[in-house]
Amino acid sequence: MIQNPVLTGFNPDPSICRVGDDYYIAVSTFEWFPGVQIHHSKDLKNWHLVSQPLNRVSQLDMKGNPDSGGVWAPCLSYAEGQFWLIYSDVKVAEGDVWKDGHNYLVTCDTIDGEWSEPVYLNSSGFDPSLFHDEDGKKYLLNMVWDQRVHNHRFYGISIQEYSHAEKKLVGKADVMFKGTEIGLTEAPHLYKIDGWYYLLTAEGGTKFEHAATIARSKSLTGPYEVHPQNPLLTSWHDLHNPLQKAGHASIVQTQNGDWYLAHLMGRPLKRPGKKLLEERGFCPLGRETAIQKLEWRDGWPYVVGGNSPSVEVEAPDLPEVKWEADFPEKDDFRTAQLNHHFQTLRIPFNEEIGSLTDRDSHLRLYGRESLHSQFTQAHVARRWQHFSFEAETKVEFEPDTFQQMAGLTCYYNIRNWVFVHVTWHEEKGKIIDIMTCDQFKADRPIHGSEIQVPDEVKAIYLRVNVQKTVFYFEYSFDGREWQGIERQFDSIKLSDDYVDQGGFFTGAFVGMCAIDMTGSRKPADFDYFSYKQKADETND
Repeated sequence: MIQNPVLTGFNPDPSICRVGDDYYIAVSTFEWFPGVQIHHSKDLKNWHLVSQPLNRVSQLDMKGNPDSGGVWAPCLSYAEGQFWLIYSDVKVAEGDVWKDGHNYLVTCDTIDGEWSEPVYLNSSGFDPSLFHDEDGKKYLLNMVWDQRVHNHRFYGISIQEYSHAEKKLVGKADVMFKGTEIGLTEAPHLYKIDGWYYLLTAEGGTKFEHAATIARSKSLTGPYEVHPQNPLLTSWHDLHNPLQKAGHASIVQTQNGDWYLAHLMGRPLKRPGKKLLEERGFCPLGRETAIQKLEWRDGWPYVVGGNSPSVEVEAPDLPEVKWEADFPEKDDFRTAQLNHHFQTLRIPFNEEIGSLTDRDSHLRLYGRESLHSQFTQAHVARRWQHFSFEAETKVEFEPDTFQQMAGLTCYYNIRNWVFVHVTWHEEKGKIIDIMTCDQFKADRPIHGSEIQVPDEVKAIYLRVNVQKTVFYFEYSFDGREWQGIERQFDSIKLSDDYVDQGGFFTGAFVGMCAIDMTGSRKPADFDYFSYKQKADETND
């Protein structure tokens, strides 16, 4: 059986693709660098991260991008002996008028190779995808954004021919589908199956009302007939389904002829005392990826078991292939490159913010801009992928002023985070303190009770314990005896659903950060970083 979700923790907008016996899923990364994560499987059950194709600033320049801007909804396909990846770089994400974003294409002969420089396509809307027709022609699809006041923002799905020889769009862009009564039509994926063109879209927004809609036509540009039991997939009507927000999907056929659908979903945590009709919950793990089995009836695909997602799904008849863990429980930073599960905000990890060679077996971060910055944060982090886990690090840092700090973050975006750190106090000397930011309002919850670091202590151990709806911090001066900091924090505040009541699209991260507002780039040396799922975790 396939156990959902197959990609846990902030892995949204899946685009699934099969090449021979290999399956790949590309997912959105938004403001986190490198851009796009591509996961690989042999059996649709077991997945591992194999590629982050947008790893150069020439492909993805996100400095200054807003929260939840950057890479939206990539589309991965394979044709003519190479991989094709379409993606958006969104520069304006908030506001009720504009969604400035630019759509690009990169290619590569191998999934984990060096991807090409980008070809600019258009800026008319987001969620672009590439369709390879049977006659060899290629077409770009994307939703069209309508900025005109008094008009609905989602104008429809457009299609335009792409000439790879000329590396540009040619001809006229036509609106091929205006969507259904559900509305907010986006995320187009087009397939040619048994003489029919099938257009799969996302509708209903990406919150709990999310859905996947499919329509078909004998003509490429339509008109398109909507599925007789639309939507194809949703969990909006299914209050008790653990897989909520189901939508934004793509489909794949196995080598044995079976069909599967990869889709976005989230697993909400409920607040005590709240009824489901008051709020469905909060998803600190972000929007994740699940897989459902499809069956065909009368020329239409249906999700097996009905149009609600299932936690357990019949797996294809393929040999099971499991992968070794590719993120160690304890990373000692003994290689010249960061583990690929670590990401940085908006900019690549380079000498501007840190080094893995300046001190042997350490990650050195040079103090840079604050956690509010959309430009140059010295911040290295990885996804929360479990509801209960421990993350720990050991840091050496010698601040001279309160403007210098380094430590452990639990981070959603520039306006929602918690930062336990080493800094300087005029009277107490070196201390451990906590800063929080809740909807852009900062606080110091242990103000007056900061933890004084003994003069002889050079290295400080910091740990976060996440227990579903809450998390708290601990510290140690020797790595053996740990002391808790008596302050709990709400996990739900690091979720799409909490931040401005929804409207952002990432998930919680845990990581290491160094800040130096003096401009002297004071270094912080992190000896290791560990991430360990709690043994009693049962909900992932």
